[in-house]
Amino acid sequence: MKTLDLLGLDEKKVQNVVNELSVLLADLQVYYSNLRGFHWNVKGHGFFIMHRKYEELYNDTAEKVDEVAERILQLGSTPESRYSAYLQTAELKEVGVVSCSNEALDILLTTYKTLIARERRIIELASDAKDDTTVSLMSDFLKEQEKTVWMLVAVKSQSCAE
Repeated sequence: MKTLDLLGLDEKKVQNVVNELSVLLADLQVYYSNLRGFHWNVKGHGFFIMHRKYEELYNDTAEKVDEVAERILQLGSTPESRYSAYLQTAELKEVGVVSCSNEALDILLTTYKTLIARERRIIELASDAKDDTTVSLMSDFLKEQEKTVWMLVAVKSQSCAE
């Protein structure tokens, strides 16, 4: 017996969810890598604060990567694990060395815009598939990310005023 049969989910509708989760997984992996670079290379007045924040964000992103990959498995599919495939699939792009806090903040805010849009799309598809667990997972992600966006905008506003 298939997992989806036991969960009472429609395979065709769930495949649309899995496809979007796979793109989100790729985006999160690229985002994680970019965050590590920001953490290592950030300079300037906000170094101590942003160095810690980037570490917090990449640790959180590593957990999200695991949650998304496990959700793909729960839905009867296999998550991609090759970084080369992530780079081909992801909407987000790798960034080079970024040491300026303002530039990194701009990239982060653009990244969150992309992630939030993808997660809202997943919520729509998962709702249509009656996949309440994925809806809940994405809602949890959104709750955290919307708060982070608010905080990053506040930090950016402060740094622009200096």
